[in-house]
Amino acid sequence: MSLPKKLMAGLAAVIALVSLTAATVAPANDKFFEIMKAIEVYTNVYKEVNQYYVDDIEPNKLMRTGIEAMVKSLDPYTNYISETDVELARLNQAGKYQGIGADIEYIDGQPTILTLFKDQPADQAGIKTGDRLLTVDGRDTDGYNREQLEEIMRGFPGTTMELTVDRPGVGQKNLELIRGDVTIPNVPYSGMLADNVGYVALTTFTREAGKNVRDAVSALRAENPNLAGVVIDLRGNGGGLLNEAVDIVNIFVPKDELIVTTKGKVREWDRTYKTKGNPLDLELPVAVLINDRSASASEIVSGALQDLDRGVLIGQRSYGKGLVQNIMETGYGSRVKITTAKYYIPSLRCIQAIEYVDGKPVDIPDAQRAVFKTRAGREVLDGGGVAPDIKLPVLGGKAITQGLLDNHVIFNFVNEWVTKHETIDSVANFRFQEWAAFETFLQRGDFEYDSKAEKALERAMAEAEIEGYEITSQLNAIQEQVDREQLAAIQQYKAEIINIIEKEIAGRYYYQRGQVQMGLRNDREVQEAIAVLNDSQRYAALLRPSN
Repeated sequence: MSLPKKLMAGLAAVIALVSLTAATVAPANDKFFEIMKAIEVYTNVYKEVNQYYVDDIEPNKLMRTGIEAMVKSLDPYTNYISETDVELARLNQAGKYQGIGADIEYIDGQPTILTLFKDQPADQAGIKTGDRLLTVDGRDTDGYNREQLEEIMRGFPGTTMELTVDRPGVGQKNLELIRGDVTIPNVPYSGMLADNVGYVALTTFTREAGKNVRDAVSALRAENPNLAGVVIDLRGNGGGLLNEAVDIVNIFVPKDELIVTTKGKVREWDRTYKTKGNPLDLELPVAVLINDRSASASEIVSGALQDLDRGVLIGQRSYGKGLVQNIMETGYGSRVKITTAKYYIPSLRCIQAIEYVDGKPVDIPDAQRAVFKTRAGREVLDGGGVAPDIKLPVLGGKAITQGLLDNHVIFNFVNEWVTKHETIDSVANFRFQEWAAFETFLQRGDFEYDSKAEKALERAMAEAEIEGYEITSQLNAIQEQVDREQLAAIQQYKAEIINIIEKEIAGRYYYQRGQVQMGLRNDREVQEAIAVLNDSQRYAALLRPSN
């Protein structure tokens, strides 16, 4: 497919201008010359491929592929935003498009309701967790990816959407959903734990997160005059609005305290963020729970409280996302979101992970991290997230339980289980006592749980078949052994798996609040926080330099 003559002429003019400019500035600025040269080469390649490639090419698609490959080489947060994407973002920001109040995940190739939020449009329409979307307004969902599915489901508040779902244990159901505003609480639960310790769960830094956390802590103090401390749970919290993070730190530290600074190549864009209000409590002991999915604003809160020696961090090292993005105009309605700065918390350390593999931060050895000091003189390290003051290992059966979670085995089991149980006891009283039913479910083979060993074995079988080796019986014997070991491992981590099942079941009947409450019941990190907050000497020692 050849380019239109006008476009060809325009490209030729651009190339000529680029060449002239590059030749003019080369002696004065080698880097600018390299940029101009690269643009010329890129333009020439684009022109030749469009004109001479054997099959028809969509010019816009080819250009987008090149741009996306370019920004992908930088970091996971620098992205190209097409004109269509910009319009969708504008609708969201203007409040003209609302979701349905549910998280959708593709399971076995089908869009499935993974999480349902109480009293939101999907819940009011009678949708249930585990429902698989078959049609939306008469259109089959087969063949649609996530972006396309969102496109056909979007609409204005008050409009109606006709859905056909396949409900586990029930079959197909036709439902009518009325689109509307979606309000998902960022503090789904707060309350008292054991030994006069308060607890606040924050799941995302959306609007009024700071106010909601402050209100929760204030209520706990008012209702419990002998409050020994408060636990702020940021585990799994991927971040959100920066100002909300500053407001949450402000609950526990004075006004005009520097919390975070942004620094980038363009110095005029550098910013400092200080607390603006009066604190709620400067003395109340604080424990913050973090893990490897606590990111961005979560790391600002936890890192700032650590740097100011105002709270004890418990759990695992956080994710390591300390980057600032800005959106730039790139013509014809498109944009590019570019990482323009990094976050620096009060000790002036940066929490950003330095290296990525497959879009995920790579753990950096402590020996390669720069040393900074908290206000009291404790040593802290930069790069790759915030390290907890009390580091607890992940649960012992991580490989097994993560496999069951990643492959939605527990999710599918609970889908089946709830069809046989109309209600359950309160979260405080419910106990899952049907382990044999779970084992039967596993043995039925209604799931695919592939460990690394199984995947390696599958590759070996495939290679042996290709190369003509007659070792099928030996490999099958190994497979049987792996299956036995796998079942034994599942039995070994029975208690841990039951905890996860109970949490999933609680969410079906009591939504997000029930999941949080159930999770607290057997939570090792929460128990550690209770112990620390009730031991004033240990708490104080953790906030002092070791020597």
